[in-house]
This record gives sequence, structure tokens and C-alpha cells, in this order.
Amino acid sequence: MSILDKIVAAVTPPETDYERQEARDIARRKADKAPWLRMVLDHHEQIDGAFEQVKASSSAGQRLVALRQLTELLTAHSIAEEGVIYPALSDNGETGHATMAYTEQSAAKMQIGLLAHMDPMSQDFMDKFGHLEGAVKHHVYQEESKWFIDLIDDAPQADHDWISERYAEEFNRYMHGVNDAEEVLDAPQYTGIN
Repeated sequence: MSILDKIVAAVTPPETDYERQEARDIARRKADKAPWLRMVLDHHEQIDGAFEQVKASSSAGQRLVALRQLTELLTAHSIAEEGVIYPALSDNGETGHATMAYTEQSAAKMQIGLLAHMDPMSQDFMDKFGHLEGAVKHHVYQEESKWFIDLIDDAPQADHDWISERYAEEFNRYMHGVNDAEEVLDAPQYTGIN
């Protein structure tokens, strides 16, 4: 186990599945005020499903395809959060949380990059993948239970409208190559891994 794996294992979620679901349910109820949160929560659920697809894969080829789909989804999601939501967190007095979120997403991207060079059917792959999944679940829990809830409560409605538009634009630009807000409205919305 590498040093990075040990760090990731040290932050593996102490929260339970029940606590994660409870936080997500509370966040869903708050999403009426902030459409961006509804999009983020939908993406978090799609990410959960993509992790399950990788684990359910029965061949190396299937697992690599599922990993590529997970990578694409995580990358689009992180680009949108890093470019729009984390600056809004910082602007609303949560610079520490924004910095931690950037750091956690950078670590996840490194882990995915390392997984791409491993035998996808090996135990080492599954161990590293399990650490990645645990770290991502913990990161999502922090966002859904505290960070994003605070942003919803603290930011003015005009900010939420702007965040919603920009988050969708950034996510869809990566997923679909869409370059402006009008194209975003016409682009197919990413609905998950089939």
C-alpha cells in the first residue's frame, strides 16, 4: 500500500450508509432554493451508480469501460464544482472547505490515473478502487451534509441562479463539448451510466 493509499484509507468515511442517505435527503429538500444543488445531487447519484458498475464488471474489458465512464463523469463533475461552486463557497466565508474540497478531488484524480495502469481484475486494483470509492463517498457526504447546505443558507438567491447556470454550462461543456449557455440549454443532459 502506497503512502497515498494510506492517506486515502485514513479518511475513509466514518459515516454510515444511513447517515449518507439522511444527509442526501435533507439536501434534496433544500434544493428547491438552489437548482444547482439538484444537479449536483443527481450527479452524485450517477457517480454512486458508476462505482457500482465498475465493481459489477465481470471481465477486464467491461471493467475498463466502466472505469472510463466513471472517470468521465467524475472529471466533468469536479470541473464544474471547482470552477463554480468552490469559488462560491470561498466567497461566502468557507475558504477552508473550498480548499479541502479541491485537495480531495485532486487526490481522487491521481488515484483514477493510477488505476488506469493496473490489472483491472487484480486484488490490488480492487483495493485501490475501494479506497477511492470510500474517499469519494466521504467527500460527497461533507458536501451534502454541511458545505453545500451552508452555501444555500448563506448565499443570496441571485448567486444560486448564477451558480446553477454556470454549473450546468461547465458540466455539459466537458461531457458534450458545449461552449456557451444557449448550447447548454439545447444539449442532451447527462443522465447516468447505462
